[in-house]
Amino acid sequence: MKLLVVEDEALLRHHLQTRLSEGGHIVEAVGNADEALYHAGQYHHDLAVIDLGLPGISGLDLIRQLRSDGRTFPILILTARGNWQDKVEGLAAGADDYLVKPFQFEELEARLAALLRRSSGFTQSTIVAGPLSLDLNRKQAALAQSSLALTAYEYRILEYLMRHHQQVVPKDRLMEQLYADDDERDPNVIEVLVGRLRRKLESHAGFKPIETVRGLGYLFNERCH
Repeated sequence: MKLLVVEDEALLRHHLQTRLSEGGHIVEAVGNADEALYHAGQYHHDLAVIDLGLPGISGLDLIRQLRSDGRTFPILILTARGNWQDKVEGLAAGADDYLVKPFQFEELEARLAALLRRSSGFTQSTIVAGPLSLDLNRKQAALAQSSLALTAYEYRILEYLMRHHQQVVPKDRLMEQLYADDDERDPNVIEVLVGRLRRKLESHAGFKPIETVRGLGYLFNERCH
């Protein structure tokens, strides 16, 4: 998933970007609201982590602006402010969850995973579509109850398509799930990876869940639950 981290403390921002990237996410980490608004306007994000105590435009005003601009991705507030009034104000501004510093990274990961599941319409950590199942916690796939060997990139594409099942996903959106830097992106890579995914999934007779929608992108045509 593609995450936007807005944290003005450089060391913590670096730590968050590193740990979340190691967890398989593509992370854009910025230090103020102006940068955050620019990135939110240029790219699609699946979730944002926002500190309230930002320089210039506050984290609360940033959240209000993002919601006013129509950004619907989940937002988790990460802040040193721990009283209930701040929590109420943050949630009222449009945030979905609130975590107080100092925090355990495992709790942050669990909260982010829950927000991502709910935003995709899932309540469990396993997504199932016909003979295919995806364990979101272990980052593993199984086909007809047999483990499916996927590369990290193949897994990312499959997870994103399944989270957005029965929706056309543009090719450039999938590219953003693989590379943080625009210069690294090669559209041909997506075609190769999707081709490999298809061959692995279609090893189960009659199971052809990924369609190409010419000129638009890819569609995972099976209903996921």
